[in-house]
Amino acid sequence: MLAISKLSIRSGSQELVRSLSLELQDGEWLGLAGESGSGKSLTAAAIGGLLPRPLSCSGSILWNGLELLRLDAKSRRRLLGSEISYVFQDYRNTFTPFLTIGSQLTELLEAHLSLAARDRRQRCLEELEQAGLPAERVFGSYPYQLSGGQLQRAAIAAALLLRPKLLIADEPTTALDSLSSRKVLGLLDAAKSRFGISIIWITHDLRHARRHADRIAVMRTGSIVETGSARQVLEHPAHPYSRRLIASIPPLRREMPERLAASAGLEGEDPLDHPR
Repeated sequence: MLAISKLSIRSGSQELVRSLSLELQDGEWLGLAGESGSGKSLTAAAIGGLLPRPLSCSGSILWNGLELLRLDAKSRRRLLGSEISYVFQDYRNTFTPFLTIGSQLTELLEAHLSLAARDRRQRCLEELEQAGLPAERVFGSYPYQLSGGQLQRAAIAAALLLRPKLLIADEPTTALDSLSSRKVLGLLDAAKSRFGISIIWITHDLRHARRHADRIAVMRTGSIVETGSARQVLEHPAHPYSRRLIASIPPLRREMPERLAASAGLEGEDPLDHPR
């Protein structure tokens, strides 16, 4: 479905991503992990042609045989949303503050699909409901009237409106509390099951990877140092950097008293599945 080959991203003479190669299969959830500044978000932005203007890139990004790096602006706009969609870390900037959530969702549908106004509204309400939101209320609300977790779930609803084949989630839970984070990742899991979409999940946190990701690619300083199944990378990391990254995960279950673990509903569960 997606084949990245020898991708390099530069800022002047500085190479930020170096000769990166990566593949994504149809219906696969790939976790792209690494510390801040490792090049994860730049790689994700290059897929959709969203790199800031001063940056340049070379190599190849094939999307079902189509070379994305050679697309003109019009073709790229048509592809984004309809086939490739994004959910970003900063949910506050996903929506224009002066328009209701519903008006922005219906505008997105109107730009890509020929649907009657009633059908556009119905699809928006269905997607908001699937995101676990009070659909009618959120549809008529302005962004400032919603919590951070609600806004991020509304952003996921927006990303799924056009039934994309690939969803790129760029650290979508970083600014959320633990409960909201688990809800958001559960929504991505549900979307994968409902539509059979592929997911690239950019993260610096491997605590939830075993529960959700099929494969993990570990990045460091602009290069991929290890790729494998989630279980393989988490339980038998081959690269020293992967081992250090995994060792930094707080062992919640071992430190939590038994009665607190029971009251939190964590008894018998894997410590990697839960944040500290």
